[in-house]
Amino acid sequence: MALRVEPLTAGALGRALPDLARLRITVFRDWPYLYEGTLAYEQGYVTTFAASEGAVIVAAFDGERIVGAATASPMIGRADAFAEPFKARGYDVARIFYFGESVLLPDYRGQGVGVAFFEHREAHARSLGRFTHATFCGVVRSDDHPRRPADHVPLDAFWMKRGFRKMDGMVGSFEWPDIGETATSAKPMQFWMKAL
Repeated sequence: MALRVEPLTAGALGRALPDLARLRITVFRDWPYLYEGTLAYEQGYVTTFAASEGAVIVAAFDGERIVGAATASPMIGRADAFAEPFKARGYDVARIFYFGESVLLPDYRGQGVGVAFFEHREAHARSLGRFTHATFCGVVRSDDHPRRPADHVPLDAFWMKRGFRKMDGMVGSFEWPDIGETATSAKPMQFWMKAL
């Protein structure tokens, strides 16, 4: 199947927000996020994201249907839990572009969309002219977690191939409820970074 991948900003970004919320709930329910998402939370999240100056959604389309999305925006304006590890290391967070989620429905994986998500977000960050680094983070789960699939392959090699490196000792924290839970719990989030 031929997929179209393109960056969305301004009005087009706003129109894609309901799809982003839907995809986050669907895709993040799987390992390793195990996210018990709610539409109420997602509506708040995507509204806050959309208000960030310089934000972009890179959307993957099957026809007119959005089947995947990746987000990015300046680190300034993101949750303090994400910025603090960088401030503690002396980075100027105003010069860092933060790559948020990359969510893609399973049937569309393995077709180069993940690579396109990174390429479009990096191009967008460079086009803004004020960012020196791009960063993202991924949840850390134990190897013996009871929900870990036996065939799970970490994405580390994929990220390194994109030029990112794991930032030793730079771990943030974010809270969400795991599947079947109503209360949130803190999850460690390992940062990766790349010079632009």
